[in-house]
Order: sequence, then structure tokens, then C-alpha cells
Amino acid sequence: MNKAELVASIAEKSELTKKDAENALNAFMQTVEEALIEGDKIQLVGFGTFEVRERKAREGRNPRDPEQVIQIPASKAPVFKAGKSLKEAVNK
Repeated sequence: MNKAELVASIAEKSELTKKDAENALNAFMQTVEEALIEGDKIQLVGFGTFEVRERKAREGRNPRDPEQVIQIPASKAPVFKAGKSLKEAVNK
């Protein structure tokens, strides 16, 4: 499902116009992004949790030259962990 299909589905289920559904979806995505940038964790009970995890610096291998060791710098990665209700619904 792409964004346009998601907007159409939200509009249909919530009885909003597609424009209002798109605005709501964009606002949700922007809010999640801003919260993660600030280091906050977003927990939607039953659905899941959005958070940022720190990745340590490490050594890796150059795919083109496996003998060459390269340094991979530390970074932050956004992560979504599914909640219990979502996991149960998917596994039915």
C-alpha cells in the first residue's frame, strides 16, 4: 500500500474527504518525526511504539573489496516495535 492508497482508505473509514485525510496523515507523520528528533518516544497502546535507537560505531567490510576494513560511524535509527494487539491481529 502506498501513501495515496492509505489516504483513500483513511478517508473511506473515517468519512473524511481525501484532502482532510491526507492532511491528518501528514500531520501525524510530521508529529512523529518531530518527536523522534527531540528524542521522545511515542507509544500507541496496542498498536506499537516509535523510538530512536543509538547504533555504536563499528568496523565493516567494503563490499567491493572484502579485505578492506572500513569504519562505520555511530548513528541513530528510527525504530517501530509492534504492540501486542497488532502482532495478534497480523498472526490470525
